Amino acid sequence: MKLTARFPAGPDVAVEDVLASVLAPPLDGPLRVGDPRVVDFLTSFARRLLAPAVARRYPELASLGFFLRRGELTRALAGVASTGDVLVFPRGLVFHVPPANVDTIFVYSWALSALAGNPNVVRVSARAAGAASAVLDALNDALADAHPAVAQTQRMVTYGRDDEITAALSAACDLRVIWGGDASVRAVRRAPLAPWSRDVTFPDRSSFAAVSVPGWAALSPHARRTGVAGFANDSYWFDQAACASPRTLFLIGGSLTEAAEVRADFVSLLVEEVASRGWPVDPAMAVEKRVATYGLAAAGLATRLEFSTNAVAMATLDPAAALPRTWLGAGTFPVATLDSLASLAPLLGRRDQTLSHLGFLPEDLHEFARSLGGRAIDRIVPFGRALTFGAVWDGYDLLHEFTRRTTLTQ
Repeated sequence: MKLTARFPAGPDVAVEDVLASVLAPPLDGPLRVGDPRVVDFLTSFARRLLAPAVARRYPELASLGFFLRRGELTRALAGVASTGDVLVFPRGLVFHVPPANVDTIFVYSWALSALAGNPNVVRVSARAAGAASAVLDALNDALADAHPAVAQTQRMVTYGRDDEITAALSAACDLRVIWGGDASVRAVRRAPLAPWSRDVTFPDRSSFAAVSVPGWAALSPHARRTGVAGFANDSYWFDQAACASPRTLFLIGGSLTEAAEVRADFVSLLVEEVASRGWPVDPAMAVEKRVATYGLAAAGLATRLEFSTNAVAMATLDPAAALPRTWLGAGTFPVATLDSLASLAPLLGRRDQTLSHLGFLPEDLHEFARSLGGRAIDRIVPFGRALTFGAVWDGYDLLHEFTRRTTLTQ
């Protein structure tokens, strides 16, 4: 059972050898929560991601670089520090199975787990390219100055559909982190865990965007452009395939006439923003978007279709229609008009993850969150922050998941 070694880069390696390495005591002792050997490596890696040449080519990696700065890591660790008679330790071996469609998400969960002092094995998809390749290059480059314990305890590998390898890694781990949707979760879960181990899963999720119609009217032209630019980043960086990318746009409040004016203004600015970025739309994607939106109309879910360009498509939802939660193609946005955030709450469920917003008052957002009562929406963020990863994701406090606690009673 051979694996392709991506980090540390090297020749193909047997799964037994990977497990023997990461589970052996590292040089200078076992890793601990916030281990300086790991912190130094992560900050060195972050500097490489923030290098102008890398950040210009892959803007999403700049966000990752900021996330891994020393100050950010120190703040994250403050939340899991040992206190009094509660001692915090690494959880153990963590096996990560990230998605291929968002090709840098694996770095966030791996980095937090490594920061917690865990040995890690990450399965990197063979389809991962572009930004993922840049990440792997930066990791291997940073390894030259790292303590040997990092190379020994942290592994990123690629292998095909091999149930035996997945079973071996699953049986050995103390925690398994599965990204990528319902089908991926079910497939990986066929491999049993040890009785003391468990899964942290990130199945299929849907996300939405909301614009306050009165709030839009109160914004300056500059603030409107900035907001639309943030919406474009949220939507187009991963071709709208990320779980946090908005798939339906809600116009909230105001009259129908005012909402129509806001929509026209918003779409016009979005078309300009996307054109200025030079984001390409290949013919196959353009056709797929038309098929998907025509399908909404044929099913009676949409009453109007609007193709401003190949990159921007809008579909007006029938007021009585259920929310579409499937991916319709990059830059495809069903649009619904509601009288208030209170009208949005009953439409949402447990599978709904992020609501990005523009133009709302803080007290309105707090009231909306309280009305949901935890049954829907894990994140409420401004436009431009939907894809900003946090240590709390999908309702999980990841550093707490990656650690275990020993209590002392005297």
